[in-house]
Amino acid sequence: MIKKVQSVGIVGAGIQGVCTGIKLAEKGIKVSLFDKNEPGKMASYGNAGHFSPYAVLQLNRPDILYDVPKMLLSSSGPLALKWNYIPKMMPWILGYLKNCNQKSMMHTAKYMNQILSLALDAYDEIFKDVELGHLVERKGVIYIWTDQNLKSRNLEIKIRDELGVKQQLLTKQEILDLEPNLNPVFHAGVLYDYAWHARDPHKILIKLFEKFTKLGGQFFKTEVKNVLQNVDGDTYVKTDNQDYKFDKLVIATGAFSKQFTDQLGEKIPLDTERGYHVHFKNMDHLIQRPVISMDRGFGMTPMDQGLRAVGTVELGGLKNPPSKKRIQYIINCAKELLPQLGEHHDEWLGFRPTLPDFLPVLGPAKKFNNIVYAFGHQHLGWTLGAITGKIISGIVNNENTNLDLTPYSSTRFS
Repeated sequence: MIKKVQSVGIVGAGIQGVCTGIKLAEKGIKVSLFDKNEPGKMASYGNAGHFSPYAVLQLNRPDILYDVPKMLLSSSGPLALKWNYIPKMMPWILGYLKNCNQKSMMHTAKYMNQILSLALDAYDEIFKDVELGHLVERKGVIYIWTDQNLKSRNLEIKIRDELGVKQQLLTKQEILDLEPNLNPVFHAGVLYDYAWHARDPHKILIKLFEKFTKLGGQFFKTEVKNVLQNVDGDTYVKTDNQDYKFDKLVIATGAFSKQFTDQLGEKIPLDTERGYHVHFKNMDHLIQRPVISMDRGFGMTPMDQGLRAVGTVELGGLKNPPSKKRIQYIINCAKELLPQLGEHHDEWLGFRPTLPDFLPVLGPAKKFNNIVYAFGHQHLGWTLGAITGKIISGIVNNENTNLDLTPYSSTRFS
């Protein structure tokens, strides 16, 4: 007989941890949330704010692999590498090369689509009884591109069509009709008119955290040093001052999850794609919805803090200092599309937790079935927060999720 789950500890108070906490608390389970920072102070604070259910294609693509050397050699491209980090990143790099082929690309796209197609409905569920006001806007997202990489753009369109992803191709003039302030330095684009964006991701996270506490959830602002499961199946969170015992435990610490998987004896090749943002205050009126430049690997989102310009992929781990060149790259890209922009503010660096196959890790640890993983959502952590919470709460509570979860298992790296 399966023991009824009465208590769960969650390590990580970002969007994955908070949403998981809500879904578990709604089942009447006693939930304790741990983080050394205040809720939502890491990637859940500084992300692009997009709810992107269309984003099935990831970076493990042969056409992108072909362009990597050129991008790395350019000082003004969307990809950068901290060369001192290469030795530590070799397991991830080798895994990426292994997964950068047509078969793996389609596998990733299929199983990203499985969860992305449920993402907005899951947010509608979790947003019930949450007073969001203007914080979520449902105006769609526009992607634009030049005529330099049309082969890659056509590939993306074709695969999304095959997977049933709704998309509306736009001419240059149609883009300008929607966003007349853009400098027309692009060739064409695509509109995902059902996508949403956040006016302030952190405020949304705090409102969800308040829902979690109203449901009886507890928060402990403390650094977790160790996690374990004993021979009886009980799980423990260990801090400097106290040990906490639970029936089950969830690891939702994003790019910092490797510390705990290593403790549990799993060599999961988790690493980080470093991303940046800046704000242009009082400039959010220049666009009505997020605009993303595919060629430049950056985007702009109208937010309460101003126009948030975000992007680039920098491979450099968690400890290297921020790169002024990456910040300047984003500023230059933003001003090329919107020459009206003035001085920028609020430079920020965040960490996207990414596996070599670009699928998240969702499910029990290999050796400890009462410890459950929920990390590795790469660029889509914000989009996948609510559906991750729904899936993980089902796994923890021994329910049938009606999904094929095998592709997300950590055992795929064994």
